[in-house]
Amino acid sequence: MFWEFISNNKDLYVEIIEPLGHKAKEKNKKFENEYAKIINIFTVEFSNNFCIEGEIDWDTLVRFNSSKQNLDIKQLLLIEQD
Repeated sequence: MFWEFISNNKDLYVEIIEPLGHKAKEKNKKFENEYAKIINIFTVEFSNNFCIEGEIDWDTLVRFNSSKQNLDIKQLLLIEQD
């Protein structure tokens, strides 16, 4: 009734709004898949750089996060070995 009231077309919802919902659902699924991929990439990168045997290496993480310089993780790991 609402859609007919605003458009004078009793089938507006079926013709326009409903297909838009299907398109949005498709886009949401694509977004969810891409989002999951990025989370997985970040998780692997974090684990490789800031974890030892599955536990967070807080010293390395805090040093990296608190560094005055823009060190990349490889530079930080070299500093720790010295």
